[in-house]
Amino acid sequence: MSVKLTPISNGVEGLFISNDRFNTTLVSFNFYLPLDKQSVAVNGLLPFVLTTCSDKYKDFSKLNYKLSKLYGAHLDASTEKNGDYQLLKISASVIADRFAIDGESLTAEACDLLLSLIFEPKVENGAFCEEDVEREKRKAIEHIRGEISEKRTFARNRMIEEMFKDDAYGVSKCGSEEDVRAINGESLYKAWENMLKTAFIRVQVVSSGMPAGLFDKVREKFDAAARENVTVCGKSKHVIPRDTVNTVVDKMDVAQGKLVMGFSSEIEGDSENTVPLMVLSDIFGGGPYSRLFTNVREKMSLCYYCSASSVRSKGLLMVDSGVEAENFEKAQSEILNQLDIIKKGEFSDFEFDSSIKSLKDSLKTYNDSQSAIDLWYALRVIDKELTSPEEFAEKLSSVTREKVIDTAKGVKLHTVYKLMPIDAVKE
Repeated sequence: MSVKLTPISNGVEGLFISNDRFNTTLVSFNFYLPLDKQSVAVNGLLPFVLTTCSDKYKDFSKLNYKLSKLYGAHLDASTEKNGDYQLLKISASVIADRFAIDGESLTAEACDLLLSLIFEPKVENGAFCEEDVEREKRKAIEHIRGEISEKRTFARNRMIEEMFKDDAYGVSKCGSEEDVRAINGESLYKAWENMLKTAFIRVQVVSSGMPAGLFDKVREKFDAAARENVTVCGKSKHVIPRDTVNTVVDKMDVAQGKLVMGFSSEIEGDSENTVPLMVLSDIFGGGPYSRLFTNVREKMSLCYYCSASSVRSKGLLMVDSGVEAENFEKAQSEILNQLDIIKKGEFSDFEFDSSIKSLKDSLKTYNDSQSAIDLWYALRVIDKELTSPEEFAEKLSSVTREKVIDTAKGVKLHTVYKLMPIDAVKE
């Protein structure tokens, strides 16, 4: 797999990711905007409205007919948090050009379709159709309610909200239900105009071959878009350590409590700088060889589950666990004890080697999916160098026990979030 980055227009770049393992081609348009509470919900709704209809395809049945003519092409939309930025993603997957019966360039046609959806939406008098907006609003609200119903996800989101309450990263990627309800056709139209004018944009193509002139079509569209004040995707704001731990308790009608702990670290930024934090996180609470799994969960039976993860762009290390009400204090104490063990270097070579091997194996799975490869590069827009999953795996080999210990010593508990059963919380 090889990659080639091409400047296209003001704040627009193209990335061709050469990969001949698949019989399909994936084309994605990635829009990066500052993460902001006032606009996160309306921005997040845009990709979903844009991929269901347009001025040319007035409803999804007409759009679906067009996709069927492209040998069953598939459209997808998503919104993600990428550090202090919101990533709006619109993509199309179509069979590779070499399989086209009449020799047509299906990749170019898929790109044309995406450009049509993005630049020629179904609007009237400066507003999106309210029927289309309301339909996607209902879906967004269902998604938000679904995350609240899934208590593990809810608890993780609440910890991040509390830990980053004065930071853009604390905002949910979809906004609140209240924010979504407030969206109308006019506000969505303004958000669409702002996206085209100010978003940093990367157009990615994952395919065995790049059709000639494809990025030229993209250039023509964006050169005419009067782009200004384009978002500069730089380093995200780092987690600021706290002198005292922030503890937040919520009470809900749940049978199993949730304990989520957020830690600041001294490592953040691009892929090059954050490899040791990734290894630390995995030794701490990654696979079945990790400190949290073997000790807190298995030996001491303090948690139903207990795992660690990291957010490289923010320097965040997070532990989330399912805990019985009477075990909250014991579990928290033992989680901190396991981190202290790593800080002292008292973890085994088996744990270290198992972590490196497991992380390398997980990186290999990116090549099993075009969408995974596409997202890998989309989330690394701030990196100084374009590093493939394979190249990142090689960087893991350079991580030493000493570097993991040094990284652990810079980790400090910041916020503790507890979701407890109502009758287990003292007034």
